[in-house]
This record gives sequence, C-alpha cells and structure tokens, in this order.
Amino acid sequence: MNVSINYNHIESRQPAETEVNRLVSKLGKLLKTYAPDLVQLHGAFEKHPRKVEYTFSLNLSLPTGTLHATGVGPDMRLSAKQAFSDLDRQVKKHLSKLRRDYQWKRKRPPFDAVA
Repeated sequence: MNVSINYNHIESRQPAETEVNRLVSKLGKLLKTYAPDLVQLHGAFEKHPRKVEYTFSLNLSLPTGTLHATGVGPDMRLSAKQAFSDLDRQVKKHLSKLRRDYQWKRKRPPFDAVA
C-alpha cells in the first residue's frame, strides 16, 4: 500500500504519525485481496486557524473504486481515529458488495409460519 500523509499548519507530527501507522496496518489487513502496489492511501491533516480543531481527510484508491473519509476532533489522534473508523466501515461495505453478499443472505420464513 502506498501511503502519503500531508501536514498543514501542524507543529509536531510524532503523536499523529504513530497513530496513523498503527491504523494503516490495521486497514492493510482488510485489503489483503488487492495487490499492494495498486492500493493508494492519501491523507491530509489540517489545523483550523481560529479553533482548536483538527481535520483529517483520507482518500483510498482501490482498483475497484475510490473511498473518502474525514474526521474532525480537538486532537490529531482523535481525528485520525474517527476518519479511519469511517474508512474501515466503508471498506467492509465495499468488499461485501463485491462479494455479492446481498445475494447469499438466507431468507428465513416469518416467525408465525414456523409455528
């Protein structure tokens, strides 16, 4: 997976880098089916100039589509965690659509019909 992270108006990167590296490895476990050189992750940290608020935007480019997620929080780590959790949810939904899980759902009879 190719990863590039930009830091705009950020003084110290170290706490955010450790959190991002941990979350990227967690995301990599979901994307084992794709070739590593075809998956690209672009992220950008921004600090709001008038508030104590950080925004983290993620773009994940897969061979089958592109996913976007953002996270906003008072801390860089919290905004990264929020964005990655949203992206994890989107990746799981995207992979289930590719596997066509909706066609394989078991249709159960209504509860009254069994009795």
